[in-house]
This record gives sequence, structure tokens and C-alpha cells, in this order.
Amino acid sequence: MTIVALDLDRFLPYRLSYTASLLSDLIAGAYADWFDISILEWRVLAWVGQGKGITQQEICVRTRMDKVAVSRAAIALSRRGMIQKKPNVSDGRSRLLELTADGEHLYRQIAPRALELEHRLFARFSADQLAAFTTMLQQIDDEVVRLKSI
Repeated sequence: MTIVALDLDRFLPYRLSYTASLLSDLIAGAYADWFDISILEWRVLAWVGQGKGITQQEICVRTRMDKVAVSRAAIALSRRGMIQKKPNVSDGRSRLLELTADGEHLYRQIAPRALELEHRLFARFSADQLAAFTTMLQQIDDEVVRLKSI
């Protein structure tokens, strides 16, 4: 029986996972140093900061975080006075998370630093390369969803 060699350095699913882990570690360290906030708390805060109220379930879907991680991050942010829970008039079983004034202040501090970090990470790429990369990521997302439904 012949064993098929799998070169992980060239296996794209592994490379995507590895690079995502490197990036997450970089971001987590930066946010912890700058703002004493975990990467999971930032993900929740960032989605809450996108608009007028979001449920924890919506955050789970948008971040691919499990509900326990989202719940813990939301509790930590709530205890620090960064988010508040409001009744969800369209679904009485859930609550909407919203930024407090302190949460908005923190969001306004972090967002420009996050964008600066993104700029530094991708500065060597042209606009066309970044657009192509973004398109490819969306195509991969779409294909994963399609394959999971088979």
C-alpha cells in the first residue's frame, strides 16, 4: 500500500489555518498590550460597535465563535461597563447588546489602531492583489458552505 505524502507547507487548508493563527496571536498580543482586552472581547465589541444592537447568536454566526466564548466575552465587557443588554422587541427570548459610552470610547480608540495594523500587514500588496485576495477568501467561504451542505 502506497502512502500519499501530504506536504503541509503546501497544503492550502493548513496554510490558511496556520496564517490565521499567526495573525490572531499578533492581534491578541497587540490588543492586550494596548487596551487590556482579549481578542475574543474585541471581536464581540467590534460587532456590537457595527450598529444599533446585535444578539449574541448573531455574533456567534458572524465570528464563528461558540456561544460560550461569546457569552464569556459579553459578560467580561458588561462587567467593565463597555456593553449593555437591552430587550429585543422582535424576539423576547434574546437581548440586544449595545455599546455604552465607555464602550464607544474604547471602540473609537481600538478601531484606528486595528486599521493601522491591517495597513502595515498588507502594505506590500497592490490594490489589485488585495481585491483578488478578498475575492478568493469569499469564494473559499462560499465553497466551504457548499461542501458542508452536501
